[in-house]
Amino acid sequence: MKYIGIIALALIMVSCEGNTDVEIGNKTTMEVTPAVFDAGDVIKGEEITAKFTLKNTGDYPLVIGEVKGGCSCTVAEYPNEPIQPGETGTVLAHVNTNETGVGPLNKAVNIVANTEPSVTTVVVRASVMRK
Repeated sequence: MKYIGIIALALIMVSCEGNTDVEIGNKTTMEVTPAVFDAGDVIKGEEITAKFTLKNTGDYPLVIGEVKGGCSCTVAEYPNEPIQPGETGTVLAHVNTNETGVGPLNKAVNIVANTEPSVTTVVVRASVMRK
């Protein structure tokens, strides 16, 4: 049994050789503006749409893997296609204030991409007032 595992590992290692022409996992850099989107005063029930601009400041295409809000009240839209070096893309974060409390609102939005570090956090800020 021990030999079967060693043989399987050897076959996997041999089958991986020769693929050096494929560039996988290249890291790039990005600049996000604004880092904090301040919606100001909003009435409970309003939807906040925060716009964040992503600029690829690196040498490789920027690939956004996921954009996720810190809670179920925040839903995001993001580019499905890679953002080429020097180009920009947009992330929209929609916050449903029906699902939040009244008062200060600070919602984190995590952007996962082929950057170092791989997660960049931006914030949607507002003051939610009663109707």
